[in-house]
Amino acid sequence: MSADQIGFALLYLGLFLLLGKWIRMHSTLMQNLFLPASVIGGFLALIVGPEILGRILRNFTGEDSFWSTGLVTPEIMEVWSALPGLMINIVFATLFIGTVLPNLQRVWDVGGPQLAFGWTLGWGQYVVGILLAMLVLVPFYDMPPFIGALIEIGFEGGHGTAAGLQDTFVDLGFPEAYDIAVGLATVGILTGVVVGIALVNWGVRRGKTKIITDVKGLSPTQKAGIVEPEDRGKGAQKTVRPESIDTFTFHFAIVGLAILVGYIILQAITWLEAALFGSDFMTYVPLFPLAMVGGFVVQLFVSKFDTSKLVNRETITSIQGFSLDILITSAIATVSIAVIGDYLVPFLLLAGFGIAWNVFGFFVFGPRMMPDYWLERAIGDFGQSTGVTATGLMLIRVADPEIKSPATEGFGYKQLVFEPFLGGGLVTALSAPLIFMWGPWPFLIFSVVMTAIGLVAGLFYFGKRKLN
Repeated sequence: MSADQIGFALLYLGLFLLLGKWIRMHSTLMQNLFLPASVIGGFLALIVGPEILGRILRNFTGEDSFWSTGLVTPEIMEVWSALPGLMINIVFATLFIGTVLPNLQRVWDVGGPQLAFGWTLGWGQYVVGILLAMLVLVPFYDMPPFIGALIEIGFEGGHGTAAGLQDTFVDLGFPEAYDIAVGLATVGILTGVVVGIALVNWGVRRGKTKIITDVKGLSPTQKAGIVEPEDRGKGAQKTVRPESIDTFTFHFAIVGLAILVGYIILQAITWLEAALFGSDFMTYVPLFPLAMVGGFVVQLFVSKFDTSKLVNRETITSIQGFSLDILITSAIATVSIAVIGDYLVPFLLLAGFGIAWNVFGFFVFGPRMMPDYWLERAIGDFGQSTGVTATGLMLIRVADPEIKSPATEGFGYKQLVFEPFLGGGLVTALSAPLIFMWGPWPFLIFSVVMTAIGLVAGLFYFGKRKLN
């Protein structure tokens, strides 16, 4: 892969973002759905890519034709596929930089309810999945018991986790689990976006949201996603002189430092674990929660030593928004929609029960665990529990486009405890082998206990408190 190919792939992605914005500005349906340009552009790229247009054209031009991949070449898809995993680190590294660092009480108050809610949904997926496996999939479809873990692996772990477990599924004697997991990840992302945005629209029209309160009262320019000229602020401030370094470049370097600090922390923990215990569990932990820790560490130094106030929060927010747009567009554009084939019924059962559990949790547990800004906060965890972290961030942005609620902040705090275990963490990576080794019942009992802990903490502690 040459630098020219990587650069062109990024420029090509920008074209779909522009098309997405144009469609948002001129489509009443897109405006009423509050669809961001990144989502519209991502689906447009998916449609003209190898998964849809390519499949259609292959029937006429053959497998080796230039048009067999649609309007997106394999080289472009390779670059786009790597972008979500890269950009998510930038998004989380920017959460603290340029802000007033919260105290532990703030972290507990804001992040605790979302941790309890996300914890309940995540462990509940194991409960639902393993029960479905033992009652239906194992006796009637002759599938292994660990198939029940694929709901959490596919939904919360996503395509990356599913791909990482491909060899594990082979070792466990059921390589077909990889295709099912990837299919669930695909359905999870699509469902997370479509159902999630539908839930936001429902909340707006039923008065459940606090940020977007009146859809009918929005002006045409607001629906189109345009800031009125008289409301346009100054935006990011120039804090350094351009003859030394551009302000945006300076802030991007600060974000890069935060990610590097997070990477060093992760490598240090991994090395210590291997040296002290001879295990490699931490190798399954993704970088982005540690990138957030890196941002926290960097902000500690900024707060103490940046006497000239060089770090500007608005510039950091612009970097975060740019990264999130790239993340969302590339993630949707590279979704695989390959046919599940022989395991269609088990696949539909796993997907259906997983989605039903998440929707049930959103309506039943969300308002009871998070009485303050409950929809803005619950929609992020619904998105992550259905279609990985990027989906959750996108839905929060739809419900809270200017980050006025504690949803994004609380979502970030939650990841510090959540991600090392669920959503691609240790439990996600080890669940199938553990069920294979121990059998389904011990893991089911453990999952029930973990779900109960989340329910009790959320319903009877955090749900009774008001955010100050």
